[in-house]
Amino acid sequence: MASSTTFLVLTALLALLAGQVIASDPSPLQDFCVADKDSHVNVNGFVCKDPKDVKADDFFHAANLDMPRDTSGKIGSNVTLINVMRIPGLNTLGISLARIDYAPLGENPPHTHPRATEILTVLEGTLYVGFVTSNQANRENKLFTKMLNKGDVFVFPEGLIHFQFNPSPHKPAVAIAALSSQNPGAITIANAVFGSKPPISDDVLAKAFQVEKKTVDWLQAQFWADNHN
Repeated sequence: MASSTTFLVLTALLALLAGQVIASDPSPLQDFCVADKDSHVNVNGFVCKDPKDVKADDFFHAANLDMPRDTSGKIGSNVTLINVMRIPGLNTLGISLARIDYAPLGENPPHTHPRATEILTVLEGTLYVGFVTSNQANRENKLFTKMLNKGDVFVFPEGLIHFQFNPSPHKPAVAIAALSSQNPGAITIANAVFGSKPPISDDVLAKAFQVEKKTVDWLQAQFWADNHN
């Protein structure tokens, strides 16, 4: 009985340790696994297309990332994400990227990527960026911020709330972000909390934010713009 218990404990420990080394996206076991988007089989990611049917275009997308994007929306930013939905050949490769355009005083509002770490490079202009840690032992959510100029690089750890803001009232800014997932996902905090469908109960949100319900009702009545395309 003792040896059986010891075996179960060791097995559980090994499982926990193994879970710590698994990345967000599973590592590929072949040269490539081009996504077969016509398959009706549901897996974590996409089923592989038959290699004999793979073409060079499966690894290509005419993204025109050299062209400025429209930033005239309410928040003054535009995120052009290149993920597995745009390039099927990214399936299982654990990487994607995005061009982010910022109007003067525009921002990419606080959000998280549930499946990816992000590394951001400023191509033009200046950006004020930051991220907030998860709950710490001292009950603090520490904020790390930095002012970035052209050519600077900053990293946002996986799953943490982060943002970018263009502080210039006159000049736009542009950045390129690389992400460690073929499909990193994005949860824009304000949109998710106040713009969910159906809405979260105003009783719940009033308690959570320690405000009156009429304040929550006003926030939920706003149009929460999506800056991703």
